[in-house]
Amino acid sequence: MKSSNEIVTRLQQSADPVRAEHSQGFFKTGPGEYGEGDLFLGIRVPLIRKLVRVSGDLELSVVEELLYSKWHEVRLFALLSMVQAFRKGSEKEKDNIYNLYMSNTHRINGWDLVDTTAPHIAGAYLWDGHRQPLYDFAVSDSLWKRRIAILSTQHFIRKDSFEDTFKISEILLTDKEDLIHKAVGWMLREVGKRNSKEEENFLRSHYTEMPRTMLRYAIEKFEPELRKKYLKGTV
Repeated sequence: MKSSNEIVTRLQQSADPVRAEHSQGFFKTGPGEYGEGDLFLGIRVPLIRKLVRVSGDLELSVVEELLYSKWHEVRLFALLSMVQAFRKGSEKEKDNIYNLYMSNTHRINGWDLVDTTAPHIAGAYLWDGHRQPLYDFAVSDSLWKRRIAILSTQHFIRKDSFEDTFKISEILLTDKEDLIHKAVGWMLREVGKRNSKEEENFLRSHYTEMPRTMLRYAIEKFEPELRKKYLKGTV
């Protein structure tokens, strides 16, 4: 299963129309919604991951063809293939995968597509390098680039490095999109799992200006009394 046509055919064989209809609603594909116009086959993610594993290494040209599919799950397959290849790739191969990823963010147009890949490709690649691309993405007009910016820092968080998460969170404090509020709050919560003091230091400086959803996500694991104080603005 090495050509894009073979892969698409295999995925289509696993399509579930009922699940596809549910996904259309769940991923907000209606007019004016963030996933407007996206199309689903209705395939469970574990099955897609299994197909990625058994497909092995794919040529990047094949991956790029899959990224341009109209089907959401085909794009997810392509992106998970990139993650798999990146983990075991040479430095040159990682360069090529990262460049393909960053130059095709308009095809990474779903929160699940971002969340399952950004830390493992953009975050992992930039860990040892210049991180300006994430700051450029953080001020982009693209919702998906902004989500990639903050989700990529999950890789840094796992290595106990929080500075970029805090800086990008500050940039996104006034973002208008609920998907960004959730993403920032989630990453701040991830910081707290590693170092609660660092998260609280950030929150005490910024919680009064945070969108409510962002704050709720950030303090989800706090003790009930402390969580109430943050929500009441009495910390």
